[in-house]
This record gives sequence, structure tokens and C-alpha cells, in this order.
Amino acid sequence: MARKHMTAIAAAGALALALTACGSEDDAGDGATDPTGSGEVSGDITVLTNRTDLVDTTFQEYKESFEAEHPEVNVEFEAVTDYEGDVSIRLNTQDYGDVLLIPNTVSKDQLPNFFLPLGTTDEVAETYRFVEEQAYDGQAYGVAITGNAQGYVVNKAVWESAGVTEPPTTPEEFLAGLQAIADTTEATPYYTNYADGWPLSQWQGNRGVIAGPETEQELAATDAPWSEGEEQYALDSLLYDVVDAGLSEPDPTTTNWEESKNLLGSGQVATMVLGSWAVTQMQDAAEANGGSADDIAYWPMPFQVDGTFRSTIGGDYKNAVSKHTENPEAARAWVDWFAQESGYAQSEGGLPPTVGGDLPDTLSEFEPLGVELVEIAPAPAGEESLLSDIYDTAEIDLWGNVYRQKLVDVARGAADGDKQSYFDELNQRWSDARAEVTG
Repeated sequence: MARKHMTAIAAAGALALALTACGSEDDAGDGATDPTGSGEVSGDITVLTNRTDLVDTTFQEYKESFEAEHPEVNVEFEAVTDYEGDVSIRLNTQDYGDVLLIPNTVSKDQLPNFFLPLGTTDEVAETYRFVEEQAYDGQAYGVAITGNAQGYVVNKAVWESAGVTEPPTTPEEFLAGLQAIADTTEATPYYTNYADGWPLSQWQGNRGVIAGPETEQELAATDAPWSEGEEQYALDSLLYDVVDAGLSEPDPTTTNWEESKNLLGSGQVATMVLGSWAVTQMQDAAEANGGSADDIAYWPMPFQVDGTFRSTIGGDYKNAVSKHTENPEAARAWVDWFAQESGYAQSEGGLPPTVGGDLPDTLSEFEPLGVELVEIAPAPAGEESLLSDIYDTAEIDLWGNVYRQKLVDVARGAADGDKQSYFDELNQRWSDARAEVTG
């Protein structure tokens, strides 16, 4: 169940160009209208999902409940294993379902090319959180399926057996904790999930824990993000140091996402940086392997600002309505029902996408720690795609897996260089790209 990944760094640039070319404001058609309309909610709709593990079970229950409320609508699901790669390519056609999760390869200025607006950002924000994350020119295009906090999942029983009972407050304490696990237990301290790739992008979701809400504007404004004192440096440096110290799996090319759940649940692995969406899956794995869901906890990243932990929160994938749908009212009805009535966010241990929801039980460790929740501020008007333009031009897939896979390779000695030389290379590419984009 991939969250954010791309198949190759070269594909990122090529795909961005393809997406730009395949749609335009001129051919947006009904994309300029409100899809809620006043027509009868009826017709067949196809809903694309990345939840290959739920499509034949839980999602069939959703279908039954939704169709009971809307008997004139027939819902069919299409589960896509390589969601980012396959659906991003399909956006070059008109065949990408009626409701779909907005791929991360779509920049904000491209949203009108592929999706119908759901209303103004102000209107939609009266009901839903995280609206600005998929909005452009005052219009909202997506509703989050759930919300996530950022940090890392731990098998708390393993950490406690190594003498660590509280979340580390600094990178040094974090590394020391992993070393204690290596020295005193049989567990692998950290698991990269390198082979599947996309889990490495979860590190990027932690931007904001140091820099705060304006982190993306700061990133777009700097020529050297991989320099000491910068947030990007701090995050990627920590991953490098974990691998460099031999605290991750011996051969990252053999990792497996589905198996990693069992490994962490059973205590064979102690730690993985993932969004809070992963907690319930790890708890299920713990119970399936003879352990307890109570063994699994979610901790904030080992950085504090003025003595306070922070966790970046945001929406997960956003459901959107295809601009090519023949049944926009039915498609919009599914988007609203899924967010408000399906119970998906609660079952996933996620933050509710609706305004006013409470923290889930999966974040029970946060309250006594006084964790500050940080929501990323939207880019200023006219700069919605500035950051993505820079990293696409630099061919550095911040939300992908390629550049972090190379980071892991350098750290484990499977690629030339060291941390400084690789960070120098990234800074040069970033600086050149920023100069090209900003003129």
C-alpha cells in the first residue's frame, strides 16, 4: 500500500512535462462548474484506490452502505498496486475512473486539468480539514481520506528491553537508543524498507518539526537545503547516520513492506519512520504474531524546539472527482460519504478529515509529551507550484525514493562518496534548478 513514491528520478521530470501537456484550462470542460449540481444522484462510478489489501473486504462493506443510501448509484472499485506510477500515466488519457486519489505527481497548477472543483477553498474548509493541500486559484479539488501525524512507529517492548522508556529528544539520543537495541537485543534497530522505495519518502513528511509552518516557503527560498542548520539536512542526515552506523537491516535490497509489518509487530524490528497511518497495521501484525497491540507506539521525531516536540500533521491522499466523469453528482456524493460516514479515518487510526475531530487513540503518547501539532502553511498566491518546479527541475524526488535510496547506498558503502559529497551534489543541483525556475 504505497503512500508516496515514484519509479525513477528521470521519470519525475518526464512525467511532469507529460502531465502539463495532456490537459489545459481550455479543455477543462465541466471542470469550471460545481459538480454537486442539482441533478439526481445516480449512475455508475469507478473509484480508484491504493488499498489493495482492503478492496475485497472493507471496501465492499463501504459499497453496500453507500448504495443503501444512494440506491441509484453503482460503485465499482479498481485497486492499483503501483498507484503513483500507473495512475500518473493514466492521467494522460481520459480513463482514470470517476473518483480517484490525486497522485503526488500532479502539481497544484495542474489540478484544473484533471479534476472538477469541489467549491471554493473557504466553502469546503467549513466542513473539511487540509483543504489547502489540494487547492488552486481559490478552488478546492480534493478531500482527504484521513489525516496523518508524522513521526515513527516503534515496538515499545523492544525499546524498553533496551532501557529506553521515553522518546529520544535529540538525534544523538535516537542513535544511542538504536545502538542500545543492537547491543542488548536480537532485534534490527531500524528498517528502511529500501526495496519498496516509497517508505523512504515518509521522512519528507516530517518537514515542519524544526522549521514550523513556513517550512516549504523556506525550502523554496534557500539555495543549499542540505547544509548544516537546515531542516532538510537534519532529516536526511539522521537517516544517513542510522545506516552508516550499521543500525539498519544488513541488506536493504531484500526488504519487503508487507513482511516488515510482521517484523515490527513481532519485535524482530524496533523502529520505522512512517506516518501515523501505519500504527493500526503494525498493531494488527503484533496481535497476529502472538504479541499485543499495546507493544506498538507512535513517537515524535527526535527534534525539539524550545524543549517541545513537534509533529507535522496533514491530509493523506485526497479523493477527487475526474473532470471526465459522466456522473459528477454521484462521484461527489461518494467523496463526501467516504470522508463523513465511512469510518475509514477512524479505522486507520487517523485524524478525521472533517473539522472538529479528536485525536485518535493511535496518538495517545502525544498528549502526555505535550507534542505540538504543526500544519504546513499554504504557499503564497502565485507560488503554489514554486517548490515542485524547483525539485522537478533539479530531478530530486523529495516525495519519491530515488535520491534517498542513493543516500542509503552511500551510507552503507554501496555507492561512491560520503555524506558531505552527496549533500554537496544535491545542493548544487538544487541551486542550479532554483536559479532556472526563478530566473
